[in-house]
Amino acid sequence: MPYIQRLFEEPEDSYFLFGPRGVGKSTYLKLKHENDAIWIDLLKPDEYRSYFAKPERLHDLIIGSPKKSIIIVDEIQRAPNLLSVIHSIIEEKRNFKFILTGSSARKLKKTNADLLGGRALYCSLSTFMAAELGQIFSLEHALEFGLLPLLLDAKNPQQMLHAYVSLYLHEEIQAEGLVRNLENFSRFLEVVSFSHAATLNVTNVARECEVKRKTVENYIQILEDLLLAFQLPIFSKRAKRELSIHPKFYLFDAGVYNILRPQGPFDKTEEINGAALEGLVAQHLMAWIDYTIDKKYRLHFWRTRSGLEVDFIIYGPKYFWAIEVKNAKRIHPYDTRALKAFIEDYPQAKALLLYRGKEYVKQDNVLCIPCEDFLKQLKPNQDIWND
Repeated sequence: MPYIQRLFEEPEDSYFLFGPRGVGKSTYLKLKHENDAIWIDLLKPDEYRSYFAKPERLHDLIIGSPKKSIIIVDEIQRAPNLLSVIHSIIEEKRNFKFILTGSSARKLKKTNADLLGGRALYCSLSTFMAAELGQIFSLEHALEFGLLPLLLDAKNPQQMLHAYVSLYLHEEIQAEGLVRNLENFSRFLEVVSFSHAATLNVTNVARECEVKRKTVENYIQILEDLLLAFQLPIFSKRAKRELSIHPKFYLFDAGVYNILRPQGPFDKTEEINGAALEGLVAQHLMAWIDYTIDKKYRLHFWRTRSGLEVDFIIYGPKYFWAIEVKNAKRIHPYDTRALKAFIEDYPQAKALLLYRGKEYVKQDNVLCIPCEDFLKQLKPNQDIWND
């Protein structure tokens, strides 16, 4: 299959490029800088040992390759001591551009690594966006298997997803010694999957896992550090109502959610699919924010103590949107109730309801549109919907 052009735009200056394994960081960079970059792959045992033992080798390598001004270090978190050398080279102002990829920020945080003092931008690469896939995007396929690039032409995507989760468990979690008890962590992954696209109650998760609350808090932090999950805070600016306090939790990809989520005779298909759909929209909105040049946008949700909830609030300099997601083919008047309450409190906001039907419907100030159409047209540096 030919390479699919990503919507991520590379900065002109040095930058970190973070993202979970399998989202295509290395593929993107190899195609973009196939002939003009020095490449250091810290997943290769010999290169890892060499630069971990003597990071100043990087300086020697650069001096020995005067025709190349771009230096790519893949999986920088494996040898954080390299960052001090990189910092010193940048300080010399010799017009070198460093691109530092990583699938985890945990080790960089834990070791108090030199993060280059603002001399490198922080960027993220996400799973595919529907707009990148164009005509080959399938909402049904994305809901079941997600949008990891490594699954795009997989003959057995479900088997590949199982292997992907196992890779993280064994290569990232176990090999790095991030948890003491892998069995407890595996049980936690199953339990926390029930919180996908829902408010996160750590106490309840700890009770289900039969571990201490602090252990669950650590597990959640590990998922976030490995970029496998994120939380949304409540939107509380100039609040006119009493609001919930719990954040909302999402796994980073709908396919990973489906693999982790236990499914049995007591599990309703529409409930599982509804969480998958909301998560799919969430990962697209996060990518839109990450790829937009003006990185001042934030994603929140809104929930009142009385139970009114709007799934997503996008707030920033130009755009202010309230978005609700419904896994239904028809819209009922009750479905827009929370959105109407939100724009009553915030008349500056625009309201969208995304659903599984085909028609475009307007109910008062709420535009109801097909979710698939919304995802296909969502592109960075543009308004999320032009009506």
